Amino acid sequence: MPALTRAEKLEILADAAKYDASCASSGSIKRSSLGTGGIGSTTGMGICHSYAPDGRCISLLKILMTNYCMFDCLYCINRLSSNVRRAAFTPQQIVDLTLDFYKRNYIEGLFLSSGIIRSPDYTMERIVEVARLLREEHKFGGYIHLKTIPEADPDLLTNAGKYADRLSINIELPSDESITRLAPEKSGPHIRKTMGTLGQRISDAKAERKSSRKAPLFAPGGHSTQMIIGADESDDARVLTTSTRLYKGVGLKRVYYSAFSPIPDPSAQLPPVAPPLVREHRLYQADWLLRFYGFGVDEIMTGAKRDAAGKRHLDLAIDPKLAWALQNREHFPVDLNRADKSILLRVPGLGVNGALAIIKARRFGTLRLADIETLCRNVSKMLPFIITRDWTPGPRLDDANLYAKLAPKPKQLELFAT
Repeated sequence: MPALTRAEKLEILADAAKYDASCASSGSIKRSSLGTGGIGSTTGMGICHSYAPDGRCISLLKILMTNYCMFDCLYCINRLSSNVRRAAFTPQQIVDLTLDFYKRNYIEGLFLSSGIIRSPDYTMERIVEVARLLREEHKFGGYIHLKTIPEADPDLLTNAGKYADRLSINIELPSDESITRLAPEKSGPHIRKTMGTLGQRISDAKAERKSSRKAPLFAPGGHSTQMIIGADESDDARVLTTSTRLYKGVGLKRVYYSAFSPIPDPSAQLPPVAPPLVREHRLYQADWLLRFYGFGVDEIMTGAKRDAAGKRHLDLAIDPKLAWALQNREHFPVDLNRADKSILLRVPGLGVNGALAIIKARRFGTLRLADIETLCRNVSKMLPFIITRDWTPGPRLDDANLYAKLAPKPKQLELFAT
């Protein structure tokens, strides 16, 4: 079998990395300029975008070190028993790629993950070596995100934190039972314990930096995780409960939700079809409510629906905050000229920036509906739930058809849409 060229390896390992959602976005349609004579593509992979702490959108080379793997996680296309084409880069080859791409102004950083070869320690050593070579030998100042291996030696994870801006460990699935069944070489309690150790190390480093600016950095971007949605029977209530425990228990910066993608030669334990992508979108919206809007899981799930198996899932037709508001109409209407921030954030269609803009503007006078239309984008969704100086919803809030009036209108599917 002929040796793979660098371009062939890059094609295989960049494609294999697309399943990691930690710095990806969904919602775009597949579109390619191949054969049209145009430019641009949304089907390629290898370079993704992420956001720096200061809000800048940065481009990252997103690849696996190798897609060989000694683990046999049933949901993973790179599992031991998978028949995919395999490839591997050495640490030096990844360093060369990163520098070549950076010098051409293609990227501003690196997102590196890997299948597990020989042992978790051996693989983690090679991942850390990439970051070490970039930082120490080439003085690379770009962004580095390393996917770490919870089964590896804690000292190796500590070394990774010295060089990386952000670290992440995949929790994989919402429940320990599902991890045991679908990823038998992994352990939910062990993953969370490693996350906890990492979170404590990050917290300690921040405290040391407050005492002395000379204290070394340790993963200043924090740590994150990814959870696969739809590969097991867990409902959205279970998913959000797991996320809440991770945010509070191990200090995670972010949980990413990745809708399960059917893989070739799948196990009979996996669902035959992928969950709707909108489920992933609703979970991100609910996650936002948990982190920035003061909602609890129980509150969010009051707007949920039960499926035929009795599982509680977020309403796919409307966003979670609107679903909650429709089920809790006794809390409305909200007087935008008097309510505090925590109450304003409960109004459907009103985000954090809008709430802050209203609080700032009402210092100078009582707000009218026209003022709200100037300050906020989605006023039509807010109308049944708010009071201003010249607006009250009247009987709108008690309208039995309010759900249908506020839900997005269905769109005719395109027969030949791609």
